[in-house]
Amino acid sequence: MSTLEPSGFALGAAAASAAADASDVAAAPATAAPDPAPAVDAHGLAFTYDGSSFVLQGIDLRIERGEFVAILGGNGSGKSTLAKHMNALLTPDEGRMDVLGRDTRDPQATYLIRSQAGMVFQNPDDQLVASLVENDVAFGPENLGVPAPELRERVDESLEAVGLPGFQKRETASLSGGQKQRVATAGMLAMRPEIVILDEATSMLDPQGRASFMELCRSMHAAGKTVVMITHFMEEASQADRVVVLDGGRVACEGAPDEVLSQADLLEHLNLDVPFSCALSLALRAAGVDAGVHVRPYELKEELCRLHSKA
Repeated sequence: MSTLEPSGFALGAAAASAAADASDVAAAPATAAPDPAPAVDAHGLAFTYDGSSFVLQGIDLRIERGEFVAILGGNGSGKSTLAKHMNALLTPDEGRMDVLGRDTRDPQATYLIRSQAGMVFQNPDDQLVASLVENDVAFGPENLGVPAPELRERVDESLEAVGLPGFQKRETASLSGGQKQRVATAGMLAMRPEIVILDEATSMLDPQGRASFMELCRSMHAAGKTVVMITHFMEEASQADRVVVLDGGRVACEGAPDEVLSQADLLEHLNLDVPFSCALSLALRAAGVDAGVHVRPYELKEELCRLHSKA
């Protein structure tokens, strides 16, 4: 697709206008461009399904564009409910949720929010809508009005991105669970959203499938997308820029993975597992090994190699 460029006449006119007004521009005070609205901005968000028991209570959460945020919490903590507020599937009963600067309660903003905040659910069978892979991947962008030539390009690019090139004519019913999850992700990517919301999207995958899916998440993040991952796997959370922990519909704590995931007592209190590398680090320290506490396996491995080389 070509990029439109200004004509020579337009450039000349712009230059002449700039020269004529140079003194005014020089005299005018410089003003900084306004910062873009964050990807997600919740203020005092509260929500109830039955009108009495609040699933979310007073959530204040800001996620900047381009951030990779992992949201943790035990069963019933409100993780999935919060995720559905991020693309206006649900709207607050109290407080406010803004996505890319738009209030999710505004009906006129719903289309834009859902086209820019793509979501992948826990069970891909709940998300697949067509019998052929290419038709399923094309479903979202086609409903956005993407023309046919570009639609084909998006389908092929998205399947390539998730590691399923050549799967266009495969039947979705014949795919494995991991392949279905990748097709669901491709359908979301084909809409080219700015925000990617993954609601326990790896929970039905085996360890190899989860590792492969995390590689895809890192590549999406590297490409500049905002990634919000709801997960109960600590090793996945450790790869995020920031970790947010929910408990009873409230934000219990948040911070860098090293800060949050190393708090063994807090995680145990919230019925969450400590990352394996962190638990091993603590066990080694208790045994007298002078090693730091690490939440990522490769960091612990590197330190143990250094300690061994000094022994």
